[in-house]
Amino acid sequence: MTETVYAQFSTYAEANAAVGKTGRVPKTLLRAPIDAQTWRDAAYVLLGTFLGPVGIAYLYAGFGAGLLLTVVLVGIPLLAAVVVGSRIFGHIYRGLAMGLLRTDVEAPLEFRSRPGLLGFVRSGLTDRDGWRAVVFVLVKSVLGPVLGYLVLTFAAMSAFVAISPIPWWLFHPVNIDSAGVERHSIVQFGDVYFETWPQMLAFSALGFVCVFIAPWPIRAVASLDRQLVQALLGKTKGDARVEQLEHARTTVVEDSAATLRRVERDLHDGTQARLVNMAMALGRAEEKLATGGDATALVSDAHATAKEALRELREVVRGIHPPALDLGLGAALETLASRSPVPVDCTVHLATRPSPGIEAIAYFSVAELLTNVAKHANASKIWLDIRDVGTVLTITVRDNGIGGADPIGGTGLTGLRSRAETVDGHLDVTSPIGGPTVVTIALPTGWTS
Repeated sequence: MTETVYAQFSTYAEANAAVGKTGRVPKTLLRAPIDAQTWRDAAYVLLGTFLGPVGIAYLYAGFGAGLLLTVVLVGIPLLAAVVVGSRIFGHIYRGLAMGLLRTDVEAPLEFRSRPGLLGFVRSGLTDRDGWRAVVFVLVKSVLGPVLGYLVLTFAAMSAFVAISPIPWWLFHPVNIDSAGVERHSIVQFGDVYFETWPQMLAFSALGFVCVFIAPWPIRAVASLDRQLVQALLGKTKGDARVEQLEHARTTVVEDSAATLRRVERDLHDGTQARLVNMAMALGRAEEKLATGGDATALVSDAHATAKEALRELREVVRGIHPPALDLGLGAALETLASRSPVPVDCTVHLATRPSPGIEAIAYFSVAELLTNVAKHANASKIWLDIRDVGTVLTITVRDNGIGGADPIGGTGLTGLRSRAETVDGHLDVTSPIGGPTVVTIALPTGWTS
């Protein structure tokens, strides 16, 4: 009975959703002529129509002059300059796409020229992003004016037809037919003159229908341009990957330098000082024993100092490579969870053991997340889940705290995200005000380079 009621309710909900979507379609159609995005798209198409001839003139003059002058070698640097200069058109169209099409396209890498004239020529002629801009300018110069003229003319004519009874009534246009008879007509089709109110109102109704159709060809042309801009003027996947690797390399270097500074500070301020005190205590004990005195207290102090130094050394080593990881990631995280001041419900499902580098990143990431919860979340419970699915290690840390964790707000999550990205992983944060906060880290289990 319950399942039947649930099925009927689901069917009813789906039907309501379908009706809602169907109801939104006419509303979208009716709003299209006055929608702000329609006018932005129209402005972009209009600007593209005028920029098209400028682009084709630039390519024609630049490549034409460059090819003609190659016989005296002057044209070769000119061709390189034309390719590099095409990036300016890319910058202009990316700005228009961002401002009018609401499409944010990340700029490609900057042009870097080799030293000297020959270096510039070589860099310019092999500038991949410059050639991509050349292709865009060529395509846009051919399609932009043609498509822009067609769709904008259709829109303008639709608007004129819609309001045609007004100038027909106000200005009283007169046409003379083949028989010499004056016709009060603003438009004619062959021998048919529109010269009565019913005819003009019917003609205007046709214009209003076209007015509601006209935005969609404009949006189609704008959508085509969005794809062209993203494909030819944006950063390629290879460039994005190179930039990510450079950022990851910088993060690794900075992290390693910070670790070395921390180890040096801990050894200098802690262990080294204790070893110096122990050496001085043993020296005084040796002097007392040489004079027949009692050095028991000094030896006891030196022994206690030695134990403290060993404890601090273990802490330093744990900061570099936790000994608990020798037993595996699951055991290490369970040990880490048991030390948390906030109770942790730990669940581990690992079919295979990740690589040592992944284990270290996972361990230190969980350690920092547990510390963040204890310091900032005001939580009474933490749920830690570690599992591997195929070649992906997923770590989920959830708490019942106050929420509001912001990866950009300096809570340490930015550093964790950068650490995960160094091995092609990623970090996701869901933390609404009032909680709960859920942090998910995905790492490749076998990452080695």
